[in-house]
Amino acid sequence: MTDKTILVVGTYDTKDAELNYICGRIRAMGGGVLSMDVSVLGEPSEPTDYSKHRVAEAGGASIEAAIGSGDENTAMQIMARGAAALALRLYREGKVDGVIALGGTMGTDLALDVCQALPLGLPKYVVSTVAFSQLLPPERLAADIQMILWAGGLYGLNSVCKSSLSQAAGAVLGAARAVEKPAQDRPLVGMTSFGKTILQYMVTLKPALEARGFEVAVFHATGMGGRAFESLAAEGAFACVMDFATQEVGNHLMGGLSAGGDRLTNAGASATPQIVAPACYDLVDLVGWKPLPERLGGRPAHDHNRLLKSVVLTSEERREVARLHAEKLARAKGPCAFIMPRGGCNEWDRPGADLHDAEGLAAFVEALEASLPDNVDYRPIDAHINDAAFCETALAVFDQWRAEGRITG
Repeated sequence: MTDKTILVVGTYDTKDAELNYICGRIRAMGGGVLSMDVSVLGEPSEPTDYSKHRVAEAGGASIEAAIGSGDENTAMQIMARGAAALALRLYREGKVDGVIALGGTMGTDLALDVCQALPLGLPKYVVSTVAFSQLLPPERLAADIQMILWAGGLYGLNSVCKSSLSQAAGAVLGAARAVEKPAQDRPLVGMTSFGKTILQYMVTLKPALEARGFEVAVFHATGMGGRAFESLAAEGAFACVMDFATQEVGNHLMGGLSAGGDRLTNAGASATPQIVAPACYDLVDLVGWKPLPERLGGRPAHDHNRLLKSVVLTSEERREVARLHAEKLARAKGPCAFIMPRGGCNEWDRPGADLHDAEGLAAFVEALEASLPDNVDYRPIDAHINDAAFCETALAVFDQWRAEGRITG
């Protein structure tokens, strides 16, 4: 008897040996397997549990339609829709405890859709020849996706790629056995921030919210953290969000570490109450080990470490970032408040600090106040974001919304 069942997804016509090797490794460790074929043209060496015909039908099409499209991209998108829908159905029916998908660029493209369709807490592994690549935009990545580089695996089994495949098989089965899924016994507040050297509000707010009966998850807003935050916000996973580190909005605009173009929109789209503040709005985060783009050179900058560099925005760029905040928040379907700390929005921009720019801060505030829509409850404070007054204001809004029944729990 097996304890956990893993869904193994891939093109069983071209990757038959590799996928069956993964299935065999999972079974050898006592796990169960359900196989899903997402190929279009060829046939596997032996029948899979879910054939390519069933996958295409789950996506509202057919293999004949995929072949008839005459285009590999169109065909694989048909299969991606079907694979995502079928994987979610299997999860909801309690038939799978984890998923592992295998592929090059085609298989990885499909695998990302499958993983995004599945909820947080279900182990999801992608073994890919392009793992960790710049080809993978952050908005395509599920909040808890795991990726393993498929070294030496472009064509056929060998001792090099078996090392990757066997580790992946053990990882997904081990994760399915070990995972502690979100308990959901308390309403969840999603918060964005950076480390305590630059932002400190979470040190005060987390215990204060927990004392009110809420669980708090803090997301590191350096691209991938914001992506995870947005994906959960889109699902309506939060009772309220305290989106206080919105730097990724400017990052996306300026070509920095992006969390996707939908940053600062998904809480509003799901009608989740959101309290917003613009921590680090004045900075664009860049890859620290790469040369600065020419247009961003010659500016004040902060080398956070060898991985991350932050460059200061000009006053005009800050105005543009402010207007973009207002444009995104105008779409919110739920309660929305914006706290504006007029004394500064990160520890590096305090008066006397290296990146302080009073003129730039004034430019941001002016543009923000001129463009915020009527649906946003604007709360300016004459304090710095790391001052006690900021946390007091955030909790006052939170408590007011609870009293009014806008936040439940």
